[in-house]
Amino acid sequence: MMDVPSANQSQTPCQPWAGQKDWSTASPPRHLFDPLPSFQHLNLRSPSDYTPCYNHLQMSSSSFQRDFTVFSPNNNNPHNSLLHVNNTDHSVQPVIPDVSATIPAASQGGNMNEDIRPCDTQWTSLHSPHNPYQAVAQHFQHPYTQQDSVNGPQSPHQNHLPIRPPLYENESLQCIPQPGFEGANARSSAVFTHNHASPTSPIEQQPQWTLPAHSGENINQFVPTAAAQVKSFTPQVKVMTEDKAEWEGKVFTSEPFSSLPPLATTSCIVEDRGNASPFAIRSTSYCVPCEGQAALLSCLPLGALITPLVKQSAEEKPLPLCKETECVVGCGGCGASMCPAMGWQDCGQRFYCPFCGKLSEVPWQHYQPTNGVNGVRVDKEKRPELSTGSYEILNSQKGEAAALLLAIDVSVSALRGGHLEFVTQQIQMLLNSMNREDGDALDVRVGLMTYDSRIHLYDLTPELSRPHMLVITETEDLQLPVREGLLVPLKDCISSIDSVLQLVPQFNTEGTDSGGVPMELPVKAGLAVLQGLGCPGKLLIFHTTSLIETGHTSSGFFGTNKPKSIFQPSEQAVSVVKECVHQGCGVHLFVLSHQDVGGAWPGDIPYLTGGALHTYSHLQGELDRERFSTDLKRTVETHTGYKAELRIFVSKDLRVSGCYGLFVPGSNPGRVTLATLDTWTTLAVELAHTRALDETRGVAIQVVLSYTLQTGDRRTRVHTLTLRCSHQLQDTFRHYQAQTLLTFYCKKMYCAVQERPLQELREELQTEVTEALASYRKHCCSASVSAGQLVLPQYLRALPVYINSLRKSEVLLPGLRSSIHQRLQQRCQVLRMDTCSTATHFYPLLLPLPLSTDGSNPPKPEEALRCSAASLEPRGLYLVHTPLTLLLWVGTQVPACTLVELFNTSCFSSLPSGETKLPVLENHLSISIRSLINTLNSGASCTRKLWVVKQGDSCEEALQRHLVEDKSPNGGASYADFLYHLHVNSVRLLQ
Repeated sequence: MMDVPSANQSQTPCQPWAGQKDWSTASPPRHLFDPLPSFQHLNLRSPSDYTPCYNHLQMSSSSFQRDFTVFSPNNNNPHNSLLHVNNTDHSVQPVIPDVSATIPAASQGGNMNEDIRPCDTQWTSLHSPHNPYQAVAQHFQHPYTQQDSVNGPQSPHQNHLPIRPPLYENESLQCIPQPGFEGANARSSAVFTHNHASPTSPIEQQPQWTLPAHSGENINQFVPTAAAQVKSFTPQVKVMTEDKAEWEGKVFTSEPFSSLPPLATTSCIVEDRGNASPFAIRSTSYCVPCEGQAALLSCLPLGALITPLVKQSAEEKPLPLCKETECVVGCGGCGASMCPAMGWQDCGQRFYCPFCGKLSEVPWQHYQPTNGVNGVRVDKEKRPELSTGSYEILNSQKGEAAALLLAIDVSVSALRGGHLEFVTQQIQMLLNSMNREDGDALDVRVGLMTYDSRIHLYDLTPELSRPHMLVITETEDLQLPVREGLLVPLKDCISSIDSVLQLVPQFNTEGTDSGGVPMELPVKAGLAVLQGLGCPGKLLIFHTTSLIETGHTSSGFFGTNKPKSIFQPSEQAVSVVKECVHQGCGVHLFVLSHQDVGGAWPGDIPYLTGGALHTYSHLQGELDRERFSTDLKRTVETHTGYKAELRIFVSKDLRVSGCYGLFVPGSNPGRVTLATLDTWTTLAVELAHTRALDETRGVAIQVVLSYTLQTGDRRTRVHTLTLRCSHQLQDTFRHYQAQTLLTFYCKKMYCAVQERPLQELREELQTEVTEALASYRKHCCSASVSAGQLVLPQYLRALPVYINSLRKSEVLLPGLRSSIHQRLQQRCQVLRMDTCSTATHFYPLLLPLPLSTDGSNPPKPEEALRCSAASLEPRGLYLVHTPLTLLLWVGTQVPACTLVELFNTSCFSSLPSGETKLPVLENHLSISIRSLINTLNSGASCTRKLWVVKQGDSCEEALQRHLVEDKSPNGGASYADFLYHLHVNSVRLLQ
């Protein structure tokens, strides 16, 4: 989670790109380079009213407004209408532009491997409440004549080719021919486009400039420029808006060989007609290339995202449940479960398995004849395993019920901290509420232990007059003195636990701190209890003392040659995790006195066992206490699978080449064992060809999850996805989705940081996307476009902005204010996210909030805006929503009446800054905004802090990290410049 700096911290200005480890200082593979030169002396006005020109022409001033079309982003027309200056042409199609620039190439005889610095622009303050921006382009020099040009003077004989706005499928573009350029000084001239100043604009924008085109355009010669930014829909927002308009609240029928599903960020109802829900299995491409060479040619990965225990919406039918003895047995050759992808032969006596290619006999008790030429069994609609893509099998063998084990730190520092009384009260309240509930909660077995340098176990046998404490001093080789009474059904031991919890804050504090407690000590003690009784469970540890790491200690710094060592868990932690996985023990660690500097990071064991790490600051404040209470309740009540085994089957001509997620990898990527998993746990699977696919059969992917419920019932959940194949590479490109690719890349790269340098991973991301754009342009682009036109597939329009956000994330690009612990925490939190949460994390929802409302007309949710500072107006309120963060940005010119209704104060300077809870006020605006925040929090997988960020405050740095279209405070490139960079290199690959 990105922490917001406190109000007294000064804001460090952003450094230029060079030296910030975002753009490569060495040439990446395949001659990719950074074509952006350094520019200085640019003084720009506010960009909020820019009128960009996408077809830059050099002509006399008298003919300038007569011969080309200008996109007007501030036009009130919702269709972003064009300003037609030439009245004789009325056939121009609307343009939805994104960026405008010109693209360069090296001079004649130049080296393509030369590294060229990007545009050297600085991040400016988000606010200037009293100083209107002065918009003048002064001291403007030709880039190749500057003294600090990295590549030196360029050839004076270059011709220039303008870049047009990105061209996407199903969109038309008016391309205006470029007239010749006359004059002896033509090659040293420039056209700079801007508009008048806006005194209320919240930020100075990146420079927008271009050099004019010359006669005789040459694809091999270009001119550098910074990419222009337009105040309009960015592709990501546009794609989400279009998809929601088409599918929001509607029914998507998931059938074999179905078309692209709705985006993961679109809420829709899925009807299972033989294919698993896209929320359970989402393929990177819904049309797989038949040949492996074609897959390599696309330069995009083949794989799937798997969320086995995905939570269904209330409108969807419950997952079918059938008994093991009543199900048609699956393939005896490979072990795949029965599914609609199986092909029936010989009147239903045998079936063909697409996962191994073998024929299996049907047991006589499950035999049914087939009818029709397609060989469909007559009982297909009556059997979920034959008609649905997802179903569950209730196994006949039942295991031990899961237990809840509580471990509380009672060391000297914990007892002196003053927060144990609150912690024990919250535990008591939770257990009492569970005891009052009907159903399975009453049968949950609960255990309690305390620890310092020793382990204190409690015999909670109901027959005893009071609980007995058992002290274990030998912690090296833990041996349980007794087993009975350590885990007792909640209804039988609630009074005993209450009596112990009341005494915990009153423990004797005499003694000295031993200097810390090994992270493994309470985990091994809890694991020994579960192993002694042979049951899985959740281990909740409430820890205060500073943690120390035993055994091998990971060391290293991000600036060294081995940054991978920081992300690697210790050997001791991995050893404990393997024991937890075998036992089905999920560890949830509540660190009550978190210290970000010094000591071992305690999150490896919790996250690798399906648990989580929650950190607090001594639970002194009201907000910390509320967050602890919510985290504790969610941890206990979340639907969880224990002792899980995940098997992945793919068509016989494919293989599973990799699996990425939060688990300890084994020798077989197609088989994963997990201690616990919940409804948000998502894994990424990578596939590769072994031979050519049969286009008529398609591709089948099956995920079989075997797990234990809280009650001990053993179940097997089966998800099967059937995809079409094609010999046409264009079909494959058109069936990719940017959000799915982002999630796949994120999980793969975040797992690779344990073994590979960060700079290498960022370069690999950039290279793969660049090669994919070049491949699509070369092999699939049917439109006749100029070399300056960036062409993207319809559903990959948002890929550049996603990839750029991933490259400059806190994990892959070290932040100025991000500690090692924060980066490790964020890596694990993002690795477990599903596709929807991942997309929202890397492109947050920037929601404008109403300034006033009345009760008769409740405010409708506004459409999300671009994640750019240009979207923020000083008179506005904006909510930044990500799975890990909630930020409320307040402009300096928000009306006083709005401040009174929302914050109960009319003075902007007296507003709280930082972590805040909105006051409960009885007015329509306060009620509606608090309701929106509660709704957003209800769908999050973790409890989030609400940060109020005032315009001009030092906390604005936290907001800058989420404005992913702009240049990052850590040095990451802006979206416009990264898109420009990708396009230049993709064109170069085709030369």
